[in-house]
Amino acid sequence: MPGRESDDSLLARVGNGDRSAWGDLVERHLPPVTRYANYVLRDAAQAEDVAQESFVRLIRKAPDWQSGGASVRTWLFRVALNLCIDHKRAKRADPLDTIEDMADTGDAEIDSTIDFQRSVRTAISDLPERQQTAIILIHYEGFSGAEAAETLDISVEAVESLLARGR
Repeated sequence: MPGRESDDSLLARVGNGDRSAWGDLVERHLPPVTRYANYVLRDAAQAEDVAQESFVRLIRKAPDWQSGGASVRTWLFRVALNLCIDHKRAKRADPLDTIEDMADTGDAEIDSTIDFQRSVRTAISDLPERQQTAIILIHYEGFSGAEAAETLDISVEAVESLLARGR
């Protein structure tokens, strides 16, 4: 996007105490990180905690950030993934919950869509964690194969294999 400042540039400004740059990074990346964590954890409060902790870690890293390595986006999703894993280990919960109860509208099309979404989420939650993550990053968060590979610390071919097995 022309005129859009890079994440590396914003983070360098954050490292120098620029609050407006921090606001730009949060505005750009908090919603997708929160959405990802919520998809993995199926708990909005825990997802917000994970997203906030991811950003706390980013701001601590800002003064020492080296551009040219992982992208800010990839780094945030990797931290969020690790925090989600930690939450799931600590909780030792049942598999991901299905969609929250929704008001009965009586609309068959909406009910059908909700049932389909519930089925997809249940199917994804039954997959091994790395397959779940690959599918979420690629199909729900719009990551490229290379970005997902970097986030998962595996090759692009391994991501493609996870996707193929997950389907």
